[in-house]
Amino acid sequence: MATLDPVRGGRLRGALDHQAAALRTAYETGVPIAPIREALVDATIEDAYAIQAANTAFWLAQGRVRVGAKIGLTAKVVQTQLGVDQPDFGTLFADMAVNDGDTVPVGRLLQPKVEAEIAFVMARPVDVARLTTAELIDAVAYALPAIEIVDSRIADWNIRIVDTVADNASSGLFVLGCHPVPVADLDLRLCGMVLEKNGEPASFGAGAACLGNPLHALGWLARTMAEVGSPLGAGDVVLAGALGPMVAVRPGDSVLARIEGLGSVRVAFGK
Repeated sequence: MATLDPVRGGRLRGALDHQAAALRTAYETGVPIAPIREALVDATIEDAYAIQAANTAFWLAQGRVRVGAKIGLTAKVVQTQLGVDQPDFGTLFADMAVNDGDTVPVGRLLQPKVEAEIAFVMARPVDVARLTTAELIDAVAYALPAIEIVDSRIADWNIRIVDTVADNASSGLFVLGCHPVPVADLDLRLCGMVLEKNGEPASFGAGAACLGNPLHALGWLARTMAEVGSPLGAGDVVLAGALGPMVAVRPGDSVLARIEGLGSVRVAFGK
């Protein structure tokens, strides 16, 4: 078995910590940074998750409260663009939540885009040893319509897989609808979605766009979070992935997402 080079390992740890700090600075100053893959040319997805984990630990220590997780890269076309064959995940914090119908102040985000999603709220932890569709349905308390406001601390959205994973899966904010619906009452694969910007249709999709079914995405996340030692728990919010293409937004825009069987959810952006 090969032995690790402690000198190289130390240099890598220092480089990862440096990039984690650079991302936090971008959050604080509103100034995006160059792609992380350019600073760490040999970085792996595991290295990117190490950067994400370092910042998650930092923020938790600063008092932020974890409320769930988001799944990204659930569309096969996006996976192909970024050269991966599976989704990614990021952490949701309580201060990322925006109330349905509220206005997001200018300056809170760097370069926001929106996408309509189905959110699951967990009733209990998932038993990943018996990870069936029935187990997933039983573990979910209810579903809600959601708008994820994605963002990037990487300049000009010039991202590849290392960049987005390190940057908490390009997370920004999220908006949940207020009418919970039992999963048993939904056909999650066929539920249609229309996202309107300023009253005009801007994105279309359906549940099948999310790994074939949003429950499949939830299953992937439940298994992955258990493997990394941070399993989903009761009350956790899960953003299951985009049902259609992202839409860029600017100050003054308003967005409404309608999802069949789940209703609608809205958000506006300050001028």
